[in-house]
Amino acid sequence: NSELWHACAGPLVCLPTLGTRVVYFPQGHSEQVAASTNKEVEGHIPNYPNLPPQLICQLHDVTMHADVETDEVYAQMTLQPLNPQEQNDAYLPAEMGIMSKQPTNYFCKTLTASDTSTHGGFSVPRRAAERVFPPLCGL
Repeated sequence: NSELWHACAGPLVCLPTLGTRVVYFPQGHSEQVAASTNKEVEGHIPNYPNLPPQLICQLHDVTMHADVETDEVYAQMTLQPLNPQEQNDAYLPAEMGIMSKQPTNYFCKTLTASDTSTHGGFSVPRRAAERVFPPLCGL
């Protein structure tokens, strides 16, 4: 559910649209993988000396996920590096000037002790919950 994923990711998260050009940083990706798998950054990150520090790519696919253990949301993207000729070609994003279809509903609340429960949850004002979170089918 895209709306639920964006609500969990927060109002400042914006995913690029398919077909857009993005910059991929291989070293940063390697460091992120090492950190998320609790490996030593210095000793276990592969070194590719012929790989440039950044690659201009075209976005071909985006899938939204949530980690089953932590409920942390993340997006998996399929990128294709562009060759130098493709990088020099004129580029106009397909959705230039079109408003984002991502939801912008959100709420902020300072949590207090009375907002918590013994089951690990917290209270959300009903109006905010109905506006931000989609209804659950079948419940």
